[in-house]
Amino acid sequence: MTQTGNRTRDPADRSSTLFDLRYLIGGLFTLYGVVLAVVGLFDSDAELAKAAGIRINLWVGLGMLVVGLVFLAWARLRPLKHEPADAEADAER
Repeated sequence: MTQTGNRTRDPADRSSTLFDLRYLIGGLFTLYGVVLAVVGLFDSDAELAKAAGIRINLWVGLGMLVVGLVFLAWARLRPLKHEPADAEADAER
């Protein structure tokens, strides 16, 4: 055990302070989704003609926005938890 200020921390508790990548992934998907959706709203006629009249940037941007928001909600609703060492020992038996 290590002493941190007036708290005692077990080295196994460090895993509970790891950065949750779901926030990073969700944030990037959300940001890129917003950018693509805005670009898709202003597609030129030439870009629409290349895509057979479908606003691909808009639809992909909205899809990315939904995926990003799902990742952010998932990370918010189900945060990372660290099980105590006793529970890990019981699980091995």
